[in-house]
Amino acid sequence: MRNLLQDQLLKAGLVKKQQVDATVRAQNRQRDGKAPAPPAAEQVDAKKLLAERAERDRALAAERNALLRAKELQAQVRQLIENHKLSIRGEIDYRFTDAGKIKSIPVNDAARAQLAKGTLVIARHDDSYAILPRAFADQIRERGGIIALDHGQPAAPASPAAADDDYYARFQVPDDLIW
Repeated sequence: MRNLLQDQLLKAGLVKKQQVDATVRAQNRQRDGKAPAPPAAEQVDAKKLLAERAERDRALAAERNALLRAKELQAQVRQLIENHKLSIRGEIDYRFTDAGKIKSIPVNDAARAQLAKGTLVIARHDDSYAILPRAFADQIRERGGIIALDHGQPAAPASPAAADDDYYARFQVPDDLIW
């Protein structure tokens, strides 16, 4: 059942006999209706629409999971602070800066000394502040919590534009200075 073109291509050596036979078999299958029909344009559009919907659903699910993870981390921070905060109250106001504002918390002499040494830290807890042992500061930071005061943390490297800082570094200010 070869046609003239197939014979000419075979004689010229451009195709092999197996290729011609495979082409003939494919044509016969298509004629007999055994070959799968090419997909209609509506089917192609439906598949494309389904793929777009699946991609959008994956993106929404990823966003939802990220929000849930953030809420979970906030809950863990809240729980860490609630479980480990120290109830230290005193007559001395310990002042510190948080977000560019000066805040104060009443403490006693022993707690003030420990805050100055860095064995205690102050963490922001909702609208207030809590005093915690230093061991929990890193756990709170890892979960996105805010540590307002931590004298035990190594200082950040100085910026090169701060030439005045070098001069004033000679004059040390004590950590336990009461304002």
